[in-house]
Amino acid sequence: MPSPPRLRPPPASVRAFLDAHFASPDDLAAAPALAELLRRECAGLDASLRRAEARLGAAAASWLARSAEARADLLRVRSRGVRVRAEDDGAEAARTVGLPALVREIQRIDTIRLYAEATLQLEALVGNLEDVAFSIVRQAPKFNLSSILRKSNETEWKQGKLLHAVDAVRDIERELVRISTSRPQWTNLVVAVDSRVDKTLSILRPQALTDYRALLASLGWPPSLSSSDTEKDKYSQIPNPLVLMNKENKERYSQSFQALCALQHVQGNRELRLCQTAEVTPALADFKYFNRTACFDNGLWAIDELVHPIASRMEYHFAKWSEQPEFIFTLVYKITKDFMDGVDDVLQPLIDRARLVGLSAKESWVTGMVKMLVGYLERQIFPALVCSYQDHATVGKPEVDSSWMHLNDVMISFDKRMQLLADSGIQKIASLSEGLSRSLSVFSIYTEHPDWLQIWADVELSSAQDKLKSEMEDETSWSCSGQHDQLGHMENSMKFLLSTREDYKAPPVCEFVIKTALSMVERGRALPNRGMQIQYNRSSSVRFLNDFFLVLRERCEALQLSNTALEDQSLSKTSCAINAARYCENVLREWDEDTTFLDMGPHGSLFTDEISFLVKLGTNYLEQILSSVLLEFEDLSWEYVQNIGSWSGQTILDDQTLDEENAGVSPGFVASLDVLTDRTTKLKRYLNSKDFLDLWRSIAEGLDYFIYSSIQWGEVSFSDPGVIQLRVDTKALLHIFRPFCSRPEAFLPFLSESLRLLTMKKSDAQGLLEVLTDDTKSDNCLKQQGLHHVNSSQAAKILSSRKFCG
Repeated sequence: MPSPPRLRPPPASVRAFLDAHFASPDDLAAAPALAELLRRECAGLDASLRRAEARLGAAAASWLARSAEARADLLRVRSRGVRVRAEDDGAEAARTVGLPALVREIQRIDTIRLYAEATLQLEALVGNLEDVAFSIVRQAPKFNLSSILRKSNETEWKQGKLLHAVDAVRDIERELVRISTSRPQWTNLVVAVDSRVDKTLSILRPQALTDYRALLASLGWPPSLSSSDTEKDKYSQIPNPLVLMNKENKERYSQSFQALCALQHVQGNRELRLCQTAEVTPALADFKYFNRTACFDNGLWAIDELVHPIASRMEYHFAKWSEQPEFIFTLVYKITKDFMDGVDDVLQPLIDRARLVGLSAKESWVTGMVKMLVGYLERQIFPALVCSYQDHATVGKPEVDSSWMHLNDVMISFDKRMQLLADSGIQKIASLSEGLSRSLSVFSIYTEHPDWLQIWADVELSSAQDKLKSEMEDETSWSCSGQHDQLGHMENSMKFLLSTREDYKAPPVCEFVIKTALSMVERGRALPNRGMQIQYNRSSSVRFLNDFFLVLRERCEALQLSNTALEDQSLSKTSCAINAARYCENVLREWDEDTTFLDMGPHGSLFTDEISFLVKLGTNYLEQILSSVLLEFEDLSWEYVQNIGSWSGQTILDDQTLDEENAGVSPGFVASLDVLTDRTTKLKRYLNSKDFLDLWRSIAEGLDYFIYSSIQWGEVSFSDPGVIQLRVDTKALLHIFRPFCSRPEAFLPFLSESLRLLTMKKSDAQGLLEVLTDDTKSDNCLKQQGLHHVNSSQAAKILSSRKFCG
């Protein structure tokens, strides 16, 4: 008898499949269910094949139709070319005209071919993606398959399918980038493909997250926070299920984590391509490595899914501490810190293996926990505070303000502590984007609620104003006494490099104002972006400073400096206000040079208007003091000035020759000099050195002009005694300013040069007077004599007023 045919052994893959699912006789009971599952999968694959064949047939038919049309066009072009060649007259010219048309037709046909090829390729890629997504969703377990398939095989199958989908999306993106770069006019094709891919991804992501959550739950995540310690608000070290995973579970988790990261990355790259064009397109051309992009700035999906389930358990404890928010922040910090090492040890290697360059597991973990806390504050804590603030606008407001201040103080402290936790991760990154900083700050809650930020700024302002009011009620806070500046007889430039409040002789209240404003600015630095910092500062620190500057102006206005007499108290308080303005101006200028304040204002300065206000305030009241001093001097010396030059007719008693040594100051000039001495001495004591320097020089120049212009030059006659008397009086005037300058004559130039002309010898004076009549030589002559202020006309009048004896 012929031997029976020998059965071929099953392939190795079939044997492995059978060994995996029928390892023991007990597994035979699952054979019917396994057979049914395989039958359904085969039926699904057959259906996918039929759909692919139908799409391919339709695409081929479309291509054939377009190819036939192109062939007909080519034949028409060829026949047209034959007719052109058949022309006897003008054949060369006709050929010249027909060639460009032929080239255009060929280019159009080639473009149609390329478009068809690109369409077919994209159709195949998108179809592949849709098939994978359909199989993942269709095979999503609706019941527990643990009795049929081992969980490891189930997870491996799902992650393989998901990675297949990611590869498909990456291939589609590469093709779309190529088309967008080389054929930007094919926008309809790109839009159509993007629409289909977006729909597919909107199905893939929820399914991938669902599978990832199921895996976390099977691993025992999240850990329990309920224990005897937690009930007593004492939190011991919580075991981390990620660290306790066995080898098999660790491999399953690793596959799921990397697949989810890959999906997030390709979706993020798609969003970047859609939002940006020129600068992003080259970066998308190379998909060899995963590059860190904006899609990770708000955290990793895989790590956010670790946070979400633990958040629901934490909120149970949060509810007990609505009136004590510091406990909420402490618990979040505690949980974040307890899991930090495990997150870094387990997840950082997975991130590195996924080639997510520059991404830190610690940073992403901190970001996820902060976002969770911000969400709770946004839902539960802040709305209650806002309602309280609005309901207690007039009654009980201090308590509400205190709650706002306390909450923000806790937030600032929490932000600093969380930043320290994330520092090791952040230091691995070459540069930080503003978006990343925003995701790491609990103050990002104000980004979506600028009205809450305004309330915080108003609360800060109100608290600062209350403190300032108490400070200003104490008159010692406005005292500038005991701050003396001895200039000596020589100007020393070092004494005019002022910096501290004592240097400016500003009252103590200024230091309080500056420190309070700086404190508000420092608190505002916790805000995550420049726009929010500007809004906060303009509503708090800037308004606070403005209010104080208005008080300075009101104090000066209330003094009402007299035009004819200056009271010591008015002079002291006005000088004190000027010093305060100058000191605050200097501080604001220093702040504007700080990088913290750069670009905060419309012209690169946050305090431009405030600085201008202070400059104007100080200048205006310095001018008022100057005007008062000059008017007071004029009132006291008016009679004396009117009599200058009349001394020539007076008889010198005892026939003694009048000289400077035994001549005294004119009696009518003594009172004005005494008052001027008193005013300059007090101003030197009250005013800061820079403003006093400008002020005494302006006073000297004003007196010089007043005395010189009051003398009726050319109408009076100065004899020798008259000249000597004028010199004595002028020296007395110069003596007042000599403690402030070694050569005060430089600031009374008209009087000084008039005396030089009056004291010239008779021959020299006559010779000079003759030269001055020649306009071509007059100016040169005066400069040779060292006279640079009086002109030739004025010099001639002065010389003509000189009366020589004999």
